[in-house]
Amino acid sequence: MALQQQQSQQQEHIERITLAHGSGGIAMRELVEKEIVAAFSNLHLAPLEDQARLDLNVLTQLGDRLAMTTDSFVVDPLEFPGGDIGSLAVNGTVNDLAMSGAKPLYLTCGLIIEEGLPLDTLRRILASMKKAADEAGIAIVSGDTKVVHKGAADKLFINTAGVGVIPQGTDFRVSQAQPGDVVIVNGWVGDHGATVMASRGDLGLEARVQSDCRSLYKEVCTLMEANEVHCLRDATRGGIATVLNEFAESSGVRIILDQSAIPVRDEVRGVCELLGLDPLYLANEGKFLAIVPDNHAEQAVEALRKLPGAERSAIIGRVAPLTDIRPRAGVSMRTSFGSERMIDMLTGDQLPRIC
Repeated sequence: MALQQQQSQQQEHIERITLAHGSGGIAMRELVEKEIVAAFSNLHLAPLEDQARLDLNVLTQLGDRLAMTTDSFVVDPLEFPGGDIGSLAVNGTVNDLAMSGAKPLYLTCGLIIEEGLPLDTLRRILASMKKAADEAGIAIVSGDTKVVHKGAADKLFINTAGVGVIPQGTDFRVSQAQPGDVVIVNGWVGDHGATVMASRGDLGLEARVQSDCRSLYKEVCTLMEANEVHCLRDATRGGIATVLNEFAESSGVRIILDQSAIPVRDEVRGVCELLGLDPLYLANEGKFLAIVPDNHAEQAVEALRKLPGAERSAIIGRVAPLTDIRPRAGVSMRTSFGSERMIDMLTGDQLPRIC
């Protein structure tokens, strides 16, 4: 009984977000200035204006076009092996910019916080966002904070917008895959989806795997230096199967995968077997798929393998033309048994709330 009372008293003394933190008054100002602005401190954010004011000269020196993206993050649980909703928000937005070849520069951050969230949890996530931003070379320059009643959200949602600059002459599009091209993936497939599922205590799963959440900008630069790039996209929700189908349909080609060449960890396969999932459809947060000409593909893979996190980069398939026998664009896979099966897009999501 004494132990229960002590635990109850400790619980009562945990600092938590209250509705006052979203009221526009003193509590909100303290939250914004002492926690959020202090965590993200930089010259663009310091004036605390309603907008960030960015120097056009800096942008035009880096390229001839802006890339802009927005995303929202609602992962459950908030923290998981290899990352959390904060690092996920930063790296996910950085990667969306990088998939155009853009150098990521600026990021906004909108927080929707549920009443009752422990302040220590918020502090850890803000610190994680700052660390991820520093590693990616991007500045968090503006934002907004809202607090909603308990039950109106699930702990914490994050919305971001990112701005980057595309170098002159760089132009990747999903419609540019050509027969004879090859498909490159920059490492293990399905780590993030398997990690998030295993982190949900109600499933009772144990897996020694962690999320691949990280910035991909350096790897994109390495790929661009080593080979011409026709198509490039990060394989998040829907996994590599969904991205490849988008390439095939937009380009009017067939993409044929080699099952034996696709890198999947044994731990990820184990989670998939237990839950009846296919690793090709699992979410990733540090993997991209590139369609490149065949002539320098091996050189590109070797260059990627020298980078931390991309050691298992591989050529996993080829682009083929449509034929009288196969007149429709799509993706198929040659299995280890010598057969070929179609890899269609999902009608729904295998895993809810994984990013």
